[in-house]
Amino acid sequence: MTETVLLVGGGGREHAIARALAESDCDLYACAGNRNPGIARVAVGFESLDTTDTDAVVDYAEAVEATLAVIGPETPLAAGVVDALEDVGVYAFGPKQAEARIETDKRFQREFMADHDIPGCPDFATFTDPDEAAAYIDDYDGDLAVKPTGLTGGKGVRVTGDQITKAEAKEYVRESDYDEFVLEERLVGEEFTVQAFVANGEVRVTPAVQDHKRAYEGDEGPNTGGMGSYSDAIPQLPFMNEADYRDAVRIIEAVVDALDGYRGVLYGQFMLGADGPKVVEFNARFGDPEAMNTLPVLETDFLDVLTAARDGERLPDLEFAERATVCKYAVPAGYPTDPEAGAPVTVDEESVADVDAPGEAQLFYASVDARDDGVYTTTSRSFAVVGLGDTIVDAEETAEAALALAGEAGLRVRHDIGKPDLVQSRIDHIDELRGN
Repeated sequence: MTETVLLVGGGGREHAIARALAESDCDLYACAGNRNPGIARVAVGFESLDTTDTDAVVDYAEAVEATLAVIGPETPLAAGVVDALEDVGVYAFGPKQAEARIETDKRFQREFMADHDIPGCPDFATFTDPDEAAAYIDDYDGDLAVKPTGLTGGKGVRVTGDQITKAEAKEYVRESDYDEFVLEERLVGEEFTVQAFVANGEVRVTPAVQDHKRAYEGDEGPNTGGMGSYSDAIPQLPFMNEADYRDAVRIIEAVVDALDGYRGVLYGQFMLGADGPKVVEFNARFGDPEAMNTLPVLETDFLDVLTAARDGERLPDLEFAERATVCKYAVPAGYPTDPEAGAPVTVDEESVADVDAPGEAQLFYASVDARDDGVYTTTSRSFAVVGLGDTIVDAEETAEAALALAGEAGLRVRHDIGKPDLVQSRIDHIDELRGN
């Protein structure tokens, strides 16, 4: 039987999912608040709707007679889209609303880790009273990560001793609109992520990726949803060893063991320090941009993972091409603090596909809006180019060559992502922390 798959979401992560499914034996439909031209091109049908409107998503799933669904972003998960689809008999690869709290509620996340003795949990405290939070900031002997408990699109965390002072942290908790904060010890080291396919109590992990959250080159500026990322041709990154990767995988497995019934993608974001990895956070879906590093090198049919999950079967072992990847986002002028929406985006996709470089390149549209007269920016990231190569150097050179061909007019890119000096600085940082 040919599966009919509904993809929920319209960003770069979802374009990567759509491209993976386009190579499978399925009919792909998609729905999102924006019309992503890359997804629309490979989908049989595309419906514009609010993906947090569970009734609208269910109505579309029933209209296309979906046999499977894949949920891309976190906001539909928080709204209970998976629960609503299951109520009408459509299996959705993503956690239900209760299990998605591992991402959507940072207080739940930390208390869950503490209650179940999950390794890698930092010291933390939670507050609903801003004055009590401010007093804790004053009294704490060290720096803190100040996190609103709910979803903030990757832009809500403030870190004392890095981004802000303690005085600014107190002002943040007192004057922001957030109702509750988690205050955690500041973790020092190098961040990395490991994403895992999870279903039926089984875990299948993917290569580690390092995302770059800061807006500007040299890791300067405010946090963003992610300006780009890179992975190596082996599971771990150059600043990691095999034991570091195994420790991160064990933490993910411990979460799955304790979080009964979890299904979908579990994304662990870790800080690698002198004593191994600690957990920065968990996400209940693919990362964006990390999906664009992972799915292009996945050689296992993604549809086989979905059908095995639905049918209660053993998940297939994952095979990955031994290729490094470098992803770089092009974002609107002013992103992330004052992004310019409605500006035209012109992309030369054919030239990207035919790039003359050490490796191959792929382009993924993100939060753009395709209209009758062209493609336009929204207030979020516009498109990403991913270079694939035998080494990170080759992948980065390919990504840069492809970006030059794609066209960056009116957009901004962090060109330093994946470059040898930045990668070496990560290695040197870990060596220094470990006393090597």
